[in-house]
Amino acid sequence: QVQLVESGGGLVQAGDSLRLSCAASGRAFSTYAVGWFRQAPGKEREFVAGVSRSVSNICYADYADSVKGRFTISRDNAKNTVYLQMNSLEPEDTAVYLCAAQASSSDILVITTPPGYDHWGQGTQVTVSS
Repeated sequence: QVQLVESGGGLVQAGDSLRLSCAASGRAFSTYAVGWFRQAPGKEREFVAGVSRSVSNICYADYADSVKGRFTISRDNAKNTVYLQMNSLEPEDTAVYLCAAQASSSDILVITTPPGYDHWGQGTQVTVSS
């Protein structure tokens, strides 16, 4: 069982940057695929970025079109942490950001839908003012 805790959210202005962290408890974190999702009030939860497991120190990432070129996902297995670097933030990025993890047997699979994940954090609020 893995537990996830997000941090790093806050109130920023358009154009600013934030780095979110998703810290995981438990063993064998490198065998988990991890994703970042966001949910704004009245909207469905949407995929933001994901990374495959990285047992062999090689992993793959994927991004929603709306964040490509602005957000970067990375993982540090030694720290059991996945990061989401968010640059050039826009008011449309305002949402609760949640990380999710799923045990995986593939080094190339990036899971992009919420039902694909069994483990979720509580979320961290990101608010971008114009």
